[in-house]
Amino acid sequence: MRALIVEDDERLRNIVRRSLTRLNLACDEAGSLEEADELTGLHEYDVIVLDRRLPDGDGIALCRALRTRGFGNGILMLTALDDARSTVDGLEQGADDYLGKPFDVEVLEARVKALLRRNERRPTTALVSGHLKLDPARHTLEREGVPISLTARELRLLETLMRAPGAIVGREDLMEQAWGEREEPMSNTIDVHIARLRRKLEAAGERDAIETVRGVGYRMRGGA
Repeated sequence: MRALIVEDDERLRNIVRRSLTRLNLACDEAGSLEEADELTGLHEYDVIVLDRRLPDGDGIALCRALRTRGFGNGILMLTALDDARSTVDGLEQGADDYLGKPFDVEVLEARVKALLRRNERRPTTALVSGHLKLDPARHTLEREGVPISLTARELRLLETLMRAPGAIVGREDLMEQAWGEREEPMSNTIDVHIARLRRKLEAAGERDAIETVRGVGYRMRGGA
């Protein structure tokens, strides 16, 4: 799962990022409406934590634009403007929740988890490759009905590969989807995680599911 944090205060942005990382979310960060608008055009997000007072305008403008473009996942407004009128305005313009500053990180995490649960209740199409079936909403993987236990990072890697059946997925794309734009894992991190993922799939009976395309990336072997 992936989150976008839109907050111009770097200290506060780091606090929010640490909280969302504890929820196994890969996090991207933006310090302005312009940055956020660019990122939302490039990636799909499961949840957005959005400040109102940004250097180039009111976060409500981005919230309204996202809803107009069809963004259906959770938006949490995080702002010092927490009076009744501001709260009503935020909710009426498309925010799902509104949390005033200063805030308790446990409350923030609970609110985000509640928004993610809403996503899970929306109907989604499972991804199928060979005998594998991955449910993106419930973050579960099965092989012929038998659950396979993966870490959140392994699930994100496998989901990225399964969303591009038969296509080669580059290492940079995998890193971006599983780690977020601001994280900088070591150069061999992808190889290590793919190796662990392969071992778990092979232990469950799904052999040679992931092919290495040397010097380029990886792809799923199994067809739908």
